Parts: sequence; C-alpha cells; structure tokens
Amino acid sequence: MNRRTLARRAQAGFTLIELMIVVAIIGILAAVALPAYKDYTVKARMAEVVLAASQCRTTISETIQSMSPDTTLSAANAFGCDGTNPTKMVASITANPNTGAIVVAPHATNLGQTTAFVAADIITLTPLKNAAGDGYTLGTATTGGQGTQVFEWKCTSGGAAAKYAPGSCR
Repeated sequence: MNRRTLARRAQAGFTLIELMIVVAIIGILAAVALPAYKDYTVKARMAEVVLAASQCRTTISETIQSMSPDTTLSAANAFGCDGTNPTKMVASITANPNTGAIVVAPHATNLGQTTAFVAADIITLTPLKNAAGDGYTLGTATTGGQGTQVFEWKCTSGGAAAKYAPGSCR
C-alpha cells in the first residue's frame, strides 16, 4: 500500500474521542436548554391567566364609564365575571365591587411547574383613573361616571406568580 491509500483509509470516519466530544457538547446544551424551555412554557400558560381577566376588564371599564357617580355596587359578583375554574389554567377570578380590581388565581397544578401555586400567588389588575395612579372607589362622587374612562389597567403579581407573569405584571 502506498501513502495515498493509507491517508484515505485514515480519514474514513471520526475517532471515538471526537464522537464523545460531540455527545458531551449536546448533553451540556440540553442540560441548559430544557429548564429554560420549561420556564418558557409556564410563562406562556401564565399569559392565559392574564387573558382570562380580559372579559372582566371590559365589563368593569364599561360599568365605570356608564354609571352615575352615586351608583353603588356592593354585591358579590356585581360585574358578572366572578367564578372558579373558568379555564384549565385559571383557578378563580374575583372582581372587587368597590374598586373594580380583578384578582386572578392560577390553577395550582395545571401550569406545569414543579411547585404548585399557593393562595398568595395571584395576579391583580386594578383600574386607574389618571396618570398619577389613583384608583377608583365605586359608588362615590370621585368615581366620575358618565363618560369617565379607565386611564389604564395596572397589573401586579405576587408570590411565585411574579416569576412567571408577563413583563407588564412584574
């Protein structure tokens, strides 16, 4: 055999060490990527939790805009959007009849994270009437009513929900 034939035969495949290095690199990448992917899926499911409050947000915005200043909403479920287990990812939605604040509790186990959510892990959406961050007190003269619009909705999160909440709720 001449030198050219030996060179071709030597370069016919990869050595064992080269293959082991490739497998190790893939293993390291997988070890880093899988936990990040799991957090990403929980964050995507938390977006549904915030989205579940959108119907209630619309109802409260319309109520604030159309009610007269002396209208009082004191009954439970005054906005018609309170409930338990409205979706697979949401355990409960509660709207405060005095302030219009919406409290959404994620389902304890359906979000796919390792630790279940507890009662303190909630997302709260609060209607604000101006840029100063003043909230509403429904049923008083400060409510406005008759054309007063919600300036913006402030989203806050508590407990473990803060880690997975959308950026606007942190």
